[in-house]
Amino acid sequence: MQGRDGNPGINGIPGTPGIPGRDGMKGEKGECVTERFEEPWRSNFKQCAWSSLNYGIDLGKVAECTFTKLRSDSALRVLFSGSLRLKCKAACCQRWYFTFNGAECTGPLPIESIIYLDQGSPELNTSINIHRTSTVEGLCEGITAGLVDVGIWVGTCADYPRGDASTGWNSVSRVIIEELPK
Repeated sequence: MQGRDGNPGINGIPGTPGIPGRDGMKGEKGECVTERFEEPWRSNFKQCAWSSLNYGIDLGKVAECTFTKLRSDSALRVLFSGSLRLKCKAACCQRWYFTFNGAECTGPLPIESIIYLDQGSPELNTSINIHRTSTVEGLCEGITAGLVDVGIWVGTCADYPRGDASTGWNSVSRVIIEELPK
């Protein structure tokens, strides 16, 4: 008659390392591959600022800032920040928009901001006259490298009469332009 299996034993003392193996066969000659790394993105921006633009035109160029765009495969981020105002005694609408070398952005759409007023106060023969700090901001793609004249303009909205516009009254106005990778 055979007895039951006993408890498992403990591990023994580790053995001594063996002798190193032989060298393997010589491999085939490899190809030399040079890696081409894209140059790192460099920050490229500019700010143009005016302490008191006080520009009261209703149609036309308000200000311009020339920028050197370094790459054709990038986008431009533009920002206008400053006081905007529209007043009128009847309904009116004005738009503030950016141009690049004289043309509005088409990649993908124009960069604009509007102010619309339904009406002033005909019974008091007055109009609303509030100057507010506002921004016009966006990205434009498809502009080639080189000098770019970035303009901020004021114009009318389609199908609405023009009012009395004011840009940069009694405050700092600025245009910031930044080149961004796509």
